[in-house]
Amino acid sequence: MRDSILTIPINEVFEPKEGCPICAMRDTLEQRCVEYIMGAAMMEPDVRIETNAQGFCHTHYEQMKKCKNRLSLALMLSTHLKKLDFDAFEHKTLFGGKNAKQRKISQVNESCFVCSKIDWGMERFMVTLFEMYAKDKAFRELFSQQEYICLPHYELLINLSAEKLDKPTAKDFDKACTQLVKGYLESLTADVTHYCDMYDYRNTGKDADWGNSKDSIERAIKFLTTR
Repeated sequence: MRDSILTIPINEVFEPKEGCPICAMRDTLEQRCVEYIMGAAMMEPDVRIETNAQGFCHTHYEQMKKCKNRLSLALMLSTHLKKLDFDAFEHKTLFGGKNAKQRKISQVNESCFVCSKIDWGMERFMVTLFEMYAKDKAFRELFSQQEYICLPHYELLINLSAEKLDKPTAKDFDKACTQLVKGYLESLTADVTHYCDMYDYRNTGKDADWGNSKDSIERAIKFLTTR
């Protein structure tokens, strides 16, 4: 396939062949969205309407806290809290019903402006990814050369493949995904097991060989959770 504004971002996350490329897609969208909302977008009325209504999840509040412009976060929190107070506790309506307050609080607890934008972007990334896999032999080869696919994104890809690809191509895609996951799972299991074995007194000493096991806990968590 010829490179386009849709295919270039996908090639950029697959070409390094490091980690899970679907995680890399998500992380790229996440970083850009956080930077966007903490910049000039914070003062755009249509954006503030969304952030006032949705708020953010804990993960993205923590990422926003690390940005330099903490005033942007404080301003968004100020208007978000005011809207929450008005909608859930002050505003009365004849048609809200007796559970209106609980529904409003539940809505805020379960929503996040950044998560919603990531979900929107990932849906479109997935459409392009499967189009590239179906039409571009070079991309299929690049896909098979990835370090691994994490477990949650493996489930996502397998579930979508039957919908996005014809049966023969979906079968090939599922096989490629499974090989990436199983191969990494086996090496990761060996590394975590080796890490545990290194705490045996027989393996101590200045010449102790930890191999690739020292960061195996972190890698295992990332493989299992995407984070």
